[in-house]
Amino acid sequence: MRAARFVLLVAASLGALAAQSPPAPSRSSGAPASQSAAARENAPEAAPAPPLAPGALPTGPEITAYLNQAIDWHRRIAAEEQVSTDAADESFLDDDRQLALQILRLSFDFARAAAQAGAGSAQAAADAQTAQGGEHQALAAAFTRAQNDLKQTQSELQSDREKLARAAPRQRPELQATIDELEAEINLAQARVDALGEMMQFSSTGAARTTGSLLSQVDELERSVPELEAQPASRASASSSAVAAASATPAPAATQHATAARPAHIEPSGALGLITDLIALNRKQRTLQDSIKAAADLQDAGKQLRAPLRAALVALAQQGEQLAKQADTSNPAQLEQEKRQLDSVTAGFRRLIAITLPLSKQSILLDVYTRNVTGWRNAVKAQYSTEARGLILRVVVFGIVIVIVVALSEMWRKAIFRYVHDVRRRYQFLLLRRIILWCVIGITVAFALASEIGSLATFAGLITAGVAVALQNVILAIAGYFFLIGKYGVRVGDRVQISGVTGQVVDIGLIRLHLMELSAPETGRQPTGRVVVFSNSIVFQPAASFFKQIPGANFVWHEVSLVLAPDTNYHVAEQRIVQAVEKVYASYRERIEQQHRAMQDSLNLSVAAPQPQSRLRLTRNGLEILVRYPVELDNTSQIDDQITRELMNALDRPPKLKLVGTGMPNIQPVSDPTPSASDAPAQP
Repeated sequence: MRAARFVLLVAASLGALAAQSPPAPSRSSGAPASQSAAARENAPEAAPAPPLAPGALPTGPEITAYLNQAIDWHRRIAAEEQVSTDAADESFLDDDRQLALQILRLSFDFARAAAQAGAGSAQAAADAQTAQGGEHQALAAAFTRAQNDLKQTQSELQSDREKLARAAPRQRPELQATIDELEAEINLAQARVDALGEMMQFSSTGAARTTGSLLSQVDELERSVPELEAQPASRASASSSAVAAASATPAPAATQHATAARPAHIEPSGALGLITDLIALNRKQRTLQDSIKAAADLQDAGKQLRAPLRAALVALAQQGEQLAKQADTSNPAQLEQEKRQLDSVTAGFRRLIAITLPLSKQSILLDVYTRNVTGWRNAVKAQYSTEARGLILRVVVFGIVIVIVVALSEMWRKAIFRYVHDVRRRYQFLLLRRIILWCVIGITVAFALASEIGSLATFAGLITAGVAVALQNVILAIAGYFFLIGKYGVRVGDRVQISGVTGQVVDIGLIRLHLMELSAPETGRQPTGRVVVFSNSIVFQPAASFFKQIPGANFVWHEVSLVLAPDTNYHVAEQRIVQAVEKVYASYRERIEQQHRAMQDSLNLSVAAPQPQSRLRLTRNGLEILVRYPVELDNTSQIDDQITRELMNALDRPPKLKLVGTGMPNIQPVSDPTPSASDAPAQP
């Protein structure tokens, strides 16, 4: 019965301690209740609780190391704040902040209770007592001697004062001098007693100073955490309410918080935004995993500190149960002694419970914190999986679109080679195909990477404006390229004249135009061995001159002029000269007419057929006959040579024709119109 009542007493003590209200221990014994009450009333005042066994309490370094670990773990909240990006994260973060602050406060409650119970000071006190034992005894002996000397001198002073009161007048000076000397001795002796007393007190309070040092370290560490100073709520009530709330709430992740600090997370629509978000989510998962590991390490450290405390509690419970069993067969005197022992066990039990209870509450809150962070991590994992699937889907769709575009481009290329036989047109279509292909691919990539169409349009507008300013000449040259390859544009092999330079087109690039320079008409337009390069933007320059040969025509006009003497029959002279020119022209007439027909088809115009034409003009020296005739560009020199020979033969036939001036015909290209300052040069 007594053992059962003791167990109930221990349970009641634990319950009262958990409620922060000290229990009123009471037990029945074999003696009557009145005798027990009388014994308690007559018993002397209870002595202070005896110190606990040194092995049951943690050491000072263990307590400070545990506090430092708890503070480092609490500071991981800053890492969680950095990865919190939306309202859902903020909800988890609020729970973690509250739990971490309560757990850290419980760590300091444990450390303070352990320091007040003498943790970390027993060994230091023992060492101080061992090292200073001899010195303490010497100080005690000196203090005793000093007190005895002081008392003896005070007795002598009292005796001399009494003699002075009864002494004759002639003896008074001597007694007064003795009294003054004794008072000086008393002052010196009192100073010695005071000094030795302070040294004794200092020597006897070494262990207390050791305990006070641990408490000061705990207070200093607590001041290093501003959150604890900002919220100095009652620790016991806060911890109890936190544990109760944790027990009532199965998962803090389900707690609903009205968080307006951050917007809800919106999954990005572009691949680039998804990649950035996945990197951030991966970093968030690593941070949360590190927080879980740090909480597990702190919980393991708390379990190691609780293990010896639990063993001490079990030992005290067994000791109390043995005392309760002995009380069944004890007399009143033994019962009184057993009562004092039970009171000592109860006091030690309470002190151990005061140290163990914060660690137990902390373990419960750490489990709640771990569940909360695990729920946060699981939510991040789910979000990561969703966005990863979205990214894979976008990549697959992007790949399919690219394959379709490339397949259509290849079909377009085959159709061009099959249905477009003109080399120039084929080149133009192939170039257009290549431009459209890369534009479609660029637009597809932009839409795949962009998160929002509005931001894409803004970005494209800014890029376009910058490119237009920086590459305006290049853009103008590219635009000029499309003018050059138009219906009436130039092609490779055409003869053109640009800014006074006559040449044959050898290459038409996207930016530049290359000409093979030709010599002057007098030398038959032969290659000079140089290549002239012009920017395609020249077609937009108003002061520039740009001429090209008529499409389908490869001939120019030459003229021969003769000045006849005034007495010459101009009918005969004109007939002979025209016949000579027509005789040579007949050899390539068919090719000129073919070019004429091609020119009409190209220009869609009706133009008179080129043929030799004669004109008469009066001059001061005589009658000038001009005959113009078309000449193939590739054979100008040979044709002019043949015409010269035929003219010489025609002039020598009887009747011989007289020429004035040099007496020789003059053959030259038809003069171009004279260009003005803003006009174009002549056609080649």
